[in-house]
Amino acid sequence: MVLSVPTFDVWPLMWVALVPSLYVALTAVSPRRAFWYGWLTGGIANTAAFFWMKGLLERFGHMPAIEAIPIMMLLTTYQGLEFGLWSWGVHRLARRCPDVPLAWLAPLVMVTLELLLPQIFPFYLAISQAWVPPVIQIADLTGPMGITFVMVMVTGALYDAGRAAADGWAPGARAELLRRVSRRLAVPAAVVLGVLVYGAVRIRQIDHRRDAAPRVKVGIVQANVGIQEKWDPRASARLLTLHQQQSADLDRQGADLIVWPESSYPYALPRDLQSDFPLGDPRRVRGDFRAPLLFGSVTLSSDPRTRVDRTPYNTALMLDRSGQITGKFDKVFLLVFGEYIPYYERIPWFTDVFPEASNFNRGQAPAAFPLRVGDRDYRVGPLICYEDILPGFTRSVAALEPNLLVNITNDAWFGKTAEPYQHLALAVFRSVEHRLDLVRSVNTGVSAHVDAVGRVRLAGPAVDPDSHPAPEPTALLAEAVLLDAGGLYQRIGDAFAYACLVVLAVLAARPPRRPRRAASD
Repeated sequence: MVLSVPTFDVWPLMWVALVPSLYVALTAVSPRRAFWYGWLTGGIANTAAFFWMKGLLERFGHMPAIEAIPIMMLLTTYQGLEFGLWSWGVHRLARRCPDVPLAWLAPLVMVTLELLLPQIFPFYLAISQAWVPPVIQIADLTGPMGITFVMVMVTGALYDAGRAAADGWAPGARAELLRRVSRRLAVPAAVVLGVLVYGAVRIRQIDHRRDAAPRVKVGIVQANVGIQEKWDPRASARLLTLHQQQSADLDRQGADLIVWPESSYPYALPRDLQSDFPLGDPRRVRGDFRAPLLFGSVTLSSDPRTRVDRTPYNTALMLDRSGQITGKFDKVFLLVFGEYIPYYERIPWFTDVFPEASNFNRGQAPAAFPLRVGDRDYRVGPLICYEDILPGFTRSVAALEPNLLVNITNDAWFGKTAEPYQHLALAVFRSVEHRLDLVRSVNTGVSAHVDAVGRVRLAGPAVDPDSHPAPEPTALLAEAVLLDAGGLYQRIGDAFAYACLVVLAVLAARPPRRPRRAASD
C-alpha cells in the first residue's frame, strides 16, 4: 500500500496490496481479531505514508522526536481505523452472505468507509492511480470512490479465484479448476475492461474539446518562502518585491492571468478594500506588470468593535488590469490547529506553546471570480489550501460555472516530503470530476497545471525553504484552456458511494445464510 502512493508511485501494487489483508481478515478466528489485524495493517501503512507529520511537529510544534512520534501516531492510528473496520466488516458479511462473492463485498465495505469515516487529512485508495489517466476517467461519474471500488473489486476477485482454485484442486481436474477460476474472474475482468474503454473514449472526447477551446496563459509564482520568513514583518517589503518581480517576468511572457500562493501578500488587507493602493504606497500590490492577479492574503475587518471582527480571514482576491478588486473569497474549510483552534477562547495559552498556530474566521460560501481574456468574459473558481482535495466543496465551486479552477496553497509546513506530491495527486481528481483545467500556485511546491483529463502538464519542484543554500523562486507559465464544466459527478455527487452504502445495508439486514457446500459449486 505504501509503495503504491506518492512519492514511490508503484501504482499497480494497490490492485493487489489488500489481498493478504483480505486473507487474514477472513481466516481470523473472530470479527474482533479481524478488526485488530486490519487496524494494525492500516496503522502501519498510514504511519509510513504520513511520516512527514513527524517533521511538521518537530519544526513547528518545537517537539523532540520522542514527543513528535507518539502524537503523529495518534493521527495515523486513527486513520488506520478504516482498514480495521474494513476487515471487521468483510469478516462479518462473508459469513452472513456466503453466496455473495468477495469481489462485491470487499469494495462495498471499503467505499462505504471512505464515504462515512471522517478524516483529518482526507484521502482515498484512488490516490495511487492519480498518474494513470485511463483508470481515473470514471471519476466524472463516480468521483474517486469509483476507482477505489474497482481496485478493491479486483482484490476480492483474486481472493475468490484463489479460494476456488484451492477448494477445487485435484489431480487430473485441470479443466474444472480453470472453469472455477474463470467464473470468479470473468465479471470483474469485464468491469476493468469497461473502465479502460470508457477512459480511452473520454480522453479522446475531452482532448477534442480542449483543442477547440480558448486558451489562457497563466503565470504561476512559487516564491519558495519559509513559514518564519513569511510572517516576519521585517521581510514584508522584500517578499512583496519578490512576487512582483516574478510577476513582471511572467507578464512580459504574455501571461493573461498571474497567480500568487495562499497568504502570499505579506501585509494584512482591510476587508473593505475596493482597489489597489496608490503609487508610492509600500503596500501596493501590483508592481511593474498589468496582467490580472489572483492572490492570497490575510484580511481584517476595519471595524474592531467585536472579537470576531478582529479575527482574520484567509482570503483569495482578484485584482483586474485597472487595479480594482473584482472578487473576494474567504477560505471555508480551515485546517484544525493550523487555521483554527477548537475552544480557542478557553485555551489562549495554546498559541504561546505553538506560536505558528493560527485562528481564522471561516468563510461562508464558495465564489467565482471574473476574468476577461481578449474580448470575452470568463469565470475562475478559487480553492484555498486543501479545499482542492475535498470533492464536495469543489462541486459547490463548480456549480458557479467557472471555466478554470485555481488553487492557491502554502505547503511550506511540509518541506520536501511526500505531502506536496500526495496533495497534488488528490487534487488531480477535481479536474477529471468537472472536466476543467486546474492551476495550482503553491508557495514551496508542487505548483502545477492539471488538464481536464487529469494529466499533469506542467509542474514545479517541491522544496524545503530552510535548506542551504536557500531555493530560488520558481515561475511557471501554463497554457490552460477555458472550458464549460462537465461530468455527471458535478450533478449527482457521491450518488455511487451512497448506492454502495444502500446495497451494503441491504446485505447486512439479510438473514444469515449457510455456506453452500463445495460439491454444489
